[in-house]
Amino acid sequence: MSELGRPPRRYAYIDHGPSIYVESFATIRREADLEAIPDGAEKIAVRMVHGSGQVDLVPDLVIHPGLVPAARRALSSGAPILTDARMVAMGITAGRLPADNQVLCLLNDERVPGLAAAWDTTRTAAAVSLWEPHLDGAVVAIGNAPTALFHLLEMLIAGAPRPAAIVGCPVGFIGAAESKEALVSLHDDHGIDVPFVTVRGRRGGSAMASSAVNALAQEDEA
Repeated sequence: MSELGRPPRRYAYIDHGPSIYVESFATIRREADLEAIPDGAEKIAVRMVHGSGQVDLVPDLVIHPGLVPAARRALSSGAPILTDARMVAMGITAGRLPADNQVLCLLNDERVPGLAAAWDTTRTAAAVSLWEPHLDGAVVAIGNAPTALFHLLEMLIAGAPRPAAIVGCPVGFIGAAESKEALVSLHDDHGIDVPFVTVRGRRGGSAMASSAVNALAQEDEA
């Protein structure tokens, strides 16, 4: 095998990793209007914009004023992170987690297909039911399935243990916007106050959800 060599440089671009981070976040702060973001939550907004590449995301963000302290307390105490999809779990940077927190995605649990068939729902929603033993005080990150967020909210309304915080960013054209509005109105409609972050409308996704968790896990922006 021949020795590897870098090809001749043809383009002018930044290729120093730390510099890319610094310039990325500086660009976001120049271009995004962060004035309406709650105190202490600016870095979450910046990271979610970074994960989506869209500075116009900021006006659609809804961030509970208690999200940051609640999530950071939970993570520092070793709370697990419950995710609806492996892509969300893989996007969470283990080195940022303050207490070697367990990241759980139960989508491949052997019980899931049977539950989904019995309840005539998605496998992702069925997997959320298996969170219940881990749910009390956990940090939830939903970045894929609206049915997962709807199912979680229905569990909470039915009396399931409450997580410390919810990152609710499912993406898509069917149910995504509606599930996030249900999260926003959970307290007003049902008297259940769980700190959360979400983005109104159809936008969302695994990268956005994991970016929010990474911001909550550690205050450092890089």
